[in-house]
Amino acid sequence: MSWEAARIGAAAPVFHFPFSISHEQDITMSKLQGKVAIVTGASKGIGAAIATSLAAAGASVVVNYASSREGADAVVNAIAAKGGQAVAVQGDVSSKADAEGLVAAAIETFGHLDILVNNSGVYEFAALDEIDEVHFHRQFNVNVLGLLLVTQAAAPHLGEGASIINIGSVVTRVVPPGSAVYSATKGAVDAITGVLSRELGPRGIRVNALNPGMVETEGTHAGGIIGSDMAAEVVAQTPLGRMGQPDDIASIAAFLASDEARWLSGEHLYAGGGIR
Repeated sequence: MSWEAARIGAAAPVFHFPFSISHEQDITMSKLQGKVAIVTGASKGIGAAIATSLAAAGASVVVNYASSREGADAVVNAIAAKGGQAVAVQGDVSSKADAEGLVAAAIETFGHLDILVNNSGVYEFAALDEIDEVHFHRQFNVNVLGLLLVTQAAAPHLGEGASIINIGSVVTRVVPPGSAVYSATKGAVDAITGVLSRELGPRGIRVNALNPGMVETEGTHAGGIIGSDMAAEVVAQTPLGRMGQPDDIASIAAFLASDEARWLSGEHLYAGGGIR
């Protein structure tokens, strides 16, 4: 189950450039050389790891954040320190204006767009009798509407060979109690992935879902999940016998973004150490 959450703010899009770009390239891979990527919710956790991984593979990266400018700047500076190019862009993905501003910033900064990783997400568990409108709309607005709005804004700028990666969750397979709304949002992500793979496929644009299991992040620590009975139970049910790490997910995202995955579209890749 992917518990990574990017909290969403309402401010207008603002972007910040790194202090400097190193001229001594530290990049060891180049399978994404010349590509430009947007990663939403990339100031921490899975999103930050994906942004870093794409940059290490040669892509220029737009690091989107909702409220943590400090976190986003840290990701940008870490990428720059290794010879990569990145820029932090603030924006609420559930706002059409902010979604459009995010994509516009990418085009203005780097000139084109090749990769979109829809990672922004929030989660909140509640039993059936505790579900209310706020609980429902908070998660659907970010996890589903946000994905659609950013993809809608990005699609006109994507061309042959472009890759869209939607971050889902294995929660749709393991369906834990109390996750009715969250699981529903991730089920919607899976369905949307299939639909958009058909809509955008004729233009040579690939759309896939990457569905992590439980991952150790700032969010899972802050939420008290790490070290809990729930976490222990998940690890006990995981064939590979451990909790996932952000880099476990990031390396798969880099693969999906590359031409190595050129024949994959409409797929749901479950990355949970074998948990079912």
